[in-house]
Amino acid sequence: MHTNWAAFTAAEPELARTVEQRFAAYTHHVLATLRRDGSPRTTGLEVRFSDGELWLGMMPDSLKALDLRRDPRFALQANPGEDTGMGGGDVRIGGRAVEIAAGDAETRARYAEEAEPPEQFHLFRTELTEVVRTSVEDEKYLVVQVWKPGEPVRTLRRT
Repeated sequence: MHTNWAAFTAAEPELARTVEQRFAAYTHHVLATLRRDGSPRTTGLEVRFSDGELWLGMMPDSLKALDLRRDPRFALQANPGEDTGMGGGDVRIGGRAVEIAAGDAETRARYAEEAEPPEQFHLFRTELTEVVRTSVEDEKYLVVQVWKPGEPVRTLRRT
């Protein structure tokens, strides 16, 4: 089961706000895709949250775009930053990327207004399968929050 960013935000507004803040803290993040042989590929990426969607924009014919065209599954991790404090925690999103066709000029133009991509670009909207936040609480507990579509957030605490 999967859903878009708007549905996640409606279901879990506090966690969604925290996730967006973590992504907003830095420009570049890490995207994992699957190569043709099934092995993982990690690359840098900028993301956008707008119109109730999480968007992934890419250079023309980039390997990550070609990976997603072949197998839409991805994992996206927010840049943890330069310090070890991990303010806001470590945030990861898993899901499927759905390419917006070049013929969908309206959607691509709305994205381009905010993101200023190159003249030619790949654009994917995301369908979420999982959102995970890992943080430290009271300097002694590792707290893992896991959300999946159709389920409430599950919180695990470890010492």
